[in-house]
Amino acid sequence: MEKVFRDYNKPDVNAAVRDHYRKMRERQTFEYVQDMQRKYLMFNKPMDLWDAMIHLNDLIDVSDPDLDLPNVQHLIQSAEAIREDKRPDWMQLVGLIHDLGKVMFLWGNDEDGTSQDEQWGMVGDVFVVGCALPESCVYPEFNKLNPDMSDSRYSSELGIYEKHCGLDNLTLAWGHDEYLFQVLQHHKGNLIPEEGMVMIRYHSFYPWHSGGSYTSLRCDKDKKYLEWIRDFNKYDLYTKCNKTYDLEEIKDYYLPIAEKYLGEGPIYW
Repeated sequence: MEKVFRDYNKPDVNAAVRDHYRKMRERQTFEYVQDMQRKYLMFNKPMDLWDAMIHLNDLIDVSDPDLDLPNVQHLIQSAEAIREDKRPDWMQLVGLIHDLGKVMFLWGNDEDGTSQDEQWGMVGDVFVVGCALPESCVYPEFNKLNPDMSDSRYSSELGIYEKHCGLDNLTLAWGHDEYLFQVLQHHKGNLIPEEGMVMIRYHSFYPWHSGGSYTSLRCDKDKKYLEWIRDFNKYDLYTKCNKTYDLEEIKDYYLPIAEKYLGEGPIYW
């Protein structure tokens, strides 16, 4: 029987998954995201890429209904599938690092939702803050819990945004996607092409790329973004399995690619 992914209503979904999304919807407001950007985008914590990979051995994504392995295994599974399909080396690297923003837990805390125990500010499907929440969100019944939905500035279809302003001008819920994107944007040695950066930034934006929401906010450029994200999603979602890898054994292949696109020095998180 073919495995079904992202079924949040199946009987064996951990109650913690549902509780995670309740907290995320309840606490991820426009003001909260502004606070997290100011707090976490300081770019003052030097750490080598491979050290970050090692740290994800210590994190299991509580929002994932399909996999309960350390997050580094999901990254390797994605990268190896991209490699097997002989896709470009930069895309293999993106597969390997696309969730690395979750290292935020090293300096995160429970209050911000950025710790191992409280992950609602770090993982899970993201949505736009500053406008109405769509029904395509996971567990849409939690939308009403968001304080912004009782604020006239943020509760309309467009909210604070201009019509067809485009994805790049939206503020999304705070999480590992935007964090890693901003870290790599700040990294002077970054040579990952635009397609790869888009894959990193928007891979968790399911209400858009899978739910079809936010049509009034999209621009023409976003059509290309959608092609790139759906291409990447094949490897992000459908490679999840119980096969595990030794991080050291794959290092000889992937580290030279990482150095090609990100240089040899530390990245400032």
